[in-house]
Amino acid sequence: MSDAVDMAYTRLGDTGLEVSRLCLGCMNFGSERPWMVNDRRASIDLIHEALDLGINFLDTANVYSTGESEDIVGDAVASANRDELVLATKVYGDMGEGPNSGGLSRKHVLDQAEASLDRLDTDYIDLYQIHRWDENTPVEETLSALDHLIETGRVRYIGASTMTAYQFTKALYTSDIEDYSRFACMQPEYSAVARHEEQNLLEVCEGEGIGVIPWSPLAGGFLTGKYERGAGPEDGTRAAASESVRSYFTDENWAVLDAVESVAGETGATPAQVALAWLLEREPVTAPIVGPRTSEHLRENVGALSVDLTPEQVERIAEPKAPRYPQR
Repeated sequence: MSDAVDMAYTRLGDTGLEVSRLCLGCMNFGSERPWMVNDRRASIDLIHEALDLGINFLDTANVYSTGESEDIVGDAVASANRDELVLATKVYGDMGEGPNSGGLSRKHVLDQAEASLDRLDTDYIDLYQIHRWDENTPVEETLSALDHLIETGRVRYIGASTMTAYQFTKALYTSDIEDYSRFACMQPEYSAVARHEEQNLLEVCEGEGIGVIPWSPLAGGFLTGKYERGAGPEDGTRAAASESVRSYFTDENWAVLDAVESVAGETGATPAQVALAWLLEREPVTAPIVGPRTSEHLRENVGALSVDLTPEQVERIAEPKAPRYPQR
C-alpha cells in the first residue's frame, strides 16, 4: 500500500488485530439513496484510494443497498493483499419479506454469513457484527451461531452495534459463562454532538477491553460546517433527506460547532478534521468510521490524523454538550 506511512494503526480493543485509525464506512457505496455515490466504478476507485492511503479497515453490512455495498467492496478488494485487510460486515436487518428474513436467529445469522461471504468474494470475514439487539431471539442462540462461525473459520472476530449497556453486558457475561467467543468491539453512534453513549456503552467498553468504532463521527455532515444556522438544508444534501441529521440542528449543537470552527481556525485544519481529531482523543475510541463520497473528502478525513489538539481545545469542544442517555 503506497503512502501507508501517513496512516496510524492500533489494536482493536484487547485483541491482537491491527486496524487503521480510520475505518472506511461503505454504506455510501450503492444506489439506495440519492446522497450515495451511486456509481460502481467511482465507488471502487474510492476504495482503492483508501487502501493506497493505508486504510486497511472497511465496514459494510448486508442491508446496505440490499447487498450491493458488500458486492462493490468484494470487487474493490479482489486485487488487494487479503492478509492486510480487515473486512467487517453486519447482520440483523431484513433481507427479504418472508419468514426468517431478518433478526438474529441461528438460521438467519448462518444463512446471511454465507451470503455475505459470497458477495464479498472472500473465504472469511474478519469482523462479523450484530447490527442491533434482537428482542425475539435468546442471546444464547445468537452467540452460539456466532461462535460456530468462528470455530468453522468463516469469521475471525465478532462485534456488536447500538444497544443498551445492559444488553451488551448481558451478552458479554453470557459468552463468559457459556464459553462462547466474546465480542471484540462495539459500534455506537458517537461524535462531538452525539455523546449519549458516554453514559451508556462507552463505560462498558472501557471496563471490558472492547474496541470502539463510532459511526457517524461527523454527525451526517453537521460537524463539517456545511449547514447554516437558521437555514434549511439545501436539496441533495443528506440533511435534506434525513430527519435524523436535521435533529442535530439544536442550540446546544450549534454551540459545539462554533467551538469546532474556532479550533479549526487556530490549527489551520478544517472543521471535519478537528471533529475527527477530537474523537480520536476520546477513550476508548479505536477507529471512527468515515463515509467519504469523494476523493477530496477521503483525503480531508485522513488529514485529521495529523491534527494535534491541546487539552484546552479538546475541553472547549466538549464543554457545550452535556452527555445524557438516552439522547434527547
